[in-house]
Amino acid sequence: MKKIKIIAAFIFLFYTLCAQNQAFADKNFDYNLYTPESFQKEKSEKAQFEDGSNVLFIMDFSNSMNEKMGGKTKLQIALETLTVILPKIPNTVKTGLRVYGHKVGFTYLDGCMASKLAVPFGANNADRILGALYNTRAMGWTPITYSLKQAVNADFAGVQGKKHIVLLSDGGENCDESPCTYAIELMKLRDDISIDVIAFDIDDIDANSQLRCAAVTTRGKFYSANTPHQLLDSLFESLNIDKSVKGTIKVNEN
Repeated sequence: MKKIKIIAAFIFLFYTLCAQNQAFADKNFDYNLYTPESFQKEKSEKAQFEDGSNVLFIMDFSNSMNEKMGGKTKLQIALETLTVILPKIPNTVKTGLRVYGHKVGFTYLDGCMASKLAVPFGANNADRILGALYNTRAMGWTPITYSLKQAVNADFAGVQGKKHIVLLSDGGENCDESPCTYAIELMKLRDDISIDVIAFDIDDIDANSQLRCAAVTTRGKFYSANTPHQLLDSLFESLNIDKSVKGTIKVNEN
């Protein structure tokens, strides 16, 4: 009789867990994953940036940004897109720019530390950021995690208010670090930093997974942009800028 009761208890527990798992599965958990198909279907829930917010752009200048997409390099497309986006950011939001891959370096260590704050935080920074972008050459590696560490520990040092990183990269980490692992550890210590990641023409599954993890872990958003138009859309969504200005830029999809 005792064995029958035990078996009955296990059966009851089994069906209870199954019912809970089904209820969980029926919910729509997209983990803030934004893919090209979702740009037109979903509107970003992110509120307009508040006065005193700080947005740091981290821009990929690795050698792969020289690859062609249609008749232009990926770097040209990114610069033209940012030329439209940056002036639309409210003056009450302070912006800055960090770049990586802007130099090769003679050793592995040099290449993996090729990251610098090109423009410190400030209001009305669009012209300064664009000037720095157009005067930087793409030639090096992809030290994403090192750049995130520098952004958090150096660029944001003493900065008050909300801190938002917009990382634009056309490749995954290649300096033996994990942006996902770093983001997880960061969130154990900080709750004032979010990271939006724009994966520009990345078809590597592991690279996308690592970058998506870095975004989601920090309550940011991950965007997969495989065309110039999708890159433009992803920046509009990340910065929550009025899309009526989209007509001011022409992009070549060929």
